[in-house]
Amino acid sequence: MNFVHRYFGASSASSDALSTALGFAPDLLREPTFFVGKVRRHLPFREAISALHHVVVSDLRFKPKDRTLYFEWLKQNEQQLLADALGERDEIRARIATLRAELTDLDKLSREVMAPFYGARKRYFDWLYAHDRDAWIVLDPVITVHPDEVFFECFSLDESSYGRLSCDHDVFERVEDMACGTTNVDYSHALYDEFQKIRSYRETSLTIDPTGFEVQTAGENAFREDKIELPDSWVRGFLQVSSAMAQPAHVVDLNPVDMHAILSRLAARKERHGPRSLRFLLTPGEPVTVVIEPWNERLTFRRSIHRGGEAAEIRVWGRRRLQILARALPLARSVRLHLLGTGLPSFVVVDFGGLRFTLGLSGWTANDWSRAGQFDLLAPRAAVDEATAGRVFDALKRRHFADVTTLAADTGLDRTIVAGALGLYVQAGRAMYDLDKGVYRLRELLREPLGPGALRFASAQEEKADRFVAARLVTITAIENRDGRRIVSGEVLDDGKTHHPRLVIDADDRLSTASCDCGFYGHNKLMRGPCEHMLAVRRLFHVQVEGKADGGAA
Repeated sequence: MNFVHRYFGASSASSDALSTALGFAPDLLREPTFFVGKVRRHLPFREAISALHHVVVSDLRFKPKDRTLYFEWLKQNEQQLLADALGERDEIRARIATLRAELTDLDKLSREVMAPFYGARKRYFDWLYAHDRDAWIVLDPVITVHPDEVFFECFSLDESSYGRLSCDHDVFERVEDMACGTTNVDYSHALYDEFQKIRSYRETSLTIDPTGFEVQTAGENAFREDKIELPDSWVRGFLQVSSAMAQPAHVVDLNPVDMHAILSRLAARKERHGPRSLRFLLTPGEPVTVVIEPWNERLTFRRSIHRGGEAAEIRVWGRRRLQILARALPLARSVRLHLLGTGLPSFVVVDFGGLRFTLGLSGWTANDWSRAGQFDLLAPRAAVDEATAGRVFDALKRRHFADVTTLAADTGLDRTIVAGALGLYVQAGRAMYDLDKGVYRLRELLREPLGPGALRFASAQEEKADRFVAARLVTITAIENRDGRRIVSGEVLDDGKTHHPRLVIDADDRLSTASCDCGFYGHNKLMRGPCEHMLAVRRLFHVQVEGKADGGAA
């Protein structure tokens, strides 16, 4: 996907003895969105926006060591080393010398062919890192101005961590000017250094510059246009985060001191072997217990009582990413964890009082959000016609944010229809679910909404499910209603073998759990989302059994 951003000037920051001014340059190609306010809670704002920066630059993918010089030395000295080791074995040395000569010729030819490429690549990246480190940050953050808050969103370089900083208007002494909307903001690496200069005795202003939208002359030097080619994974990642936020989860309230204890223990030791997980032991009315593997170190938090209604044991991987929160915890008032399940994504909401920082983590570091699981397919799948969906979207647009009950009252529609319409707009990048306040928010991720076929199949499993249903290889064998849930069993003929998926769909039309006898489920469970057989049965259930129109690939 190609994205074009046009900025008037660049984001900047300035500090003196009495004040700090932070100015973000918005994308002029989007609807006018601006905000001008004076920050009242300086230190929490500094730490929270610094945490957002740590998400932007985070990249925990494996990076092999550069051993180029070692191998060059080895090639130059290997024959002598072998000769010294073999001693009197002249015959073997001669054979080795012959082979080495042949390999040397091949190596020399390879080096001659590839040398210009390797040299240019190394020089480019060395220069880029030294002179323009901003270019290592793939995408500028997305900022949204709403009547009740301003929030920033971003992804890490490895796309496994999502960050969201929301600032209620109460965080500001006064809001001088604003226009609601969503835009990309120019975000430079140097801004982070300026964030560190924020002090409680300095007046701090936050400006998303409205004057940029008043300039009508095109082609001036002040305009800077960036053309960025992004993989589909970035867009899918945002869509999956919002869908995952809306899923049922185990909610765990931790005292900030308890979260700091977890981070301290992880920093004190380095694991040499697996399993590398945090195991949460949750019992209603009892203190939360966390087991740090592989050392099986047990931490019981007397300050943090589990208020959930059921017991659970949940393991979370990719725990080193939690270090992003380390600086912010001393100023936090509370920490709330939303755990979707073992190996599934998790969210940490750090509340500073009016400021909230949400860290969303995929199932594990190597499994980025685009591949973490197709959570949009677990969301309500009620088919909604275009006119009805438009009514729901218009109601959301008037309010900017609302929950399903409020929108149902505004439109006079059933909650299931409203939830299905919102799910469609989340998948189109036009709305998001706010985990902090439990509402849906208007948020146009892209300047132009995604078309129905732009990202039709988010995974190979979804594409296979589409083929199964089209070829009439799917059968519903049983439907059972139990405690407000529907338990659907089916059969799917796949490459001559019949698989037997079983789905549990809750009262909100969400796929709460499922199982199958296929290899994909046996290996991954639901950690990579539902398998193609589950998706095929669910689609047939909604389209055929419930008499709904085909609303998509699931």
